Amino acid sequence: MISLIEYVIAALILIGVSFCFVGSLGLVKLPDFYMRVHVPTKATTLGIGSLLIASTIYFSILRGAPAVHEILIVVFLFMTAPISAHMLMKAGLHEGLPDVDGEVEKRRG
Repeated sequence: MISLIEYVIAALILIGVSFCFVGSLGLVKLPDFYMRVHVPTKATTLGIGSLLIASTIYFSILRGAPAVHEILIVVFLFMTAPISAHMLMKAGLHEGLPDVDGEVEKRRG
């Protein structure tokens, strides 16, 4: 018999896979650098976060103790992904990469 917690874990895995898939499609299909950085950062952060939360629940129940490793990975991911995306965007602006309209805005100063 399948319990409620297994349904929750399965739903979190499906949500995570869906977000990761959308993020990877965005990386391939979007036209310029700035959009290619934005979509995968947001979508895959939510996708990997959902998968890690499902893993935390599963292994916490299996072992009978909280799975600290997955929680630490989620915290690290949620702290570093926005910062790395911001730094990539700043580097793109500094280098003068064009956006989707072909406009180039160099950083002043």
